[in-house]
Amino acid sequence: MKPLSFVFIRLGIGISMFGHGLVRIPKLANFSTGMLDDFDGSFIPEFVVMPFSCALPFLEFILGSMLILGWKTRLAGMMGAVLMLMLMAGTTMIENWGALPSQMIHLLFFILVYEFHGKNTWALDSQIQNNKNVA
Repeated sequence: MKPLSFVFIRLGIGISMFGHGLVRIPKLANFSTGMLDDFDGSFIPEFVVMPFSCALPFLEFILGSMLILGWKTRLAGMMGAVLMLMLMAGTTMIENWGALPSQMIHLLFFILVYEFHGKNTWALDSQIQNNKNVA
């Protein structure tokens, strides 16, 4: 993979996650209530859904910010992949098959970010590494 291709992948998934979090944080109570309604009657109990639904927008925002900046990119790729697997598990529990393809695509991009983080130019990670090499 070429460095510029990696930048586009990193920025693409980063903007998606940043945007998901950014629009949900101001309406957190409604978002959380909506998730509780979606999971009503599923195998996943409310005491699990409630804290997850409150944390999710902040996790999305933080992951998106990390990827846009190119900071701790490998960690963000791993954390994003785990988050997508958790979302996919929940999606299947409520049989929301329409959301699954998008989550699978996000998972693929997080895997690419994790796997090819060494191509991470135009990023804080590469600037930090260059400063370490100079010292």
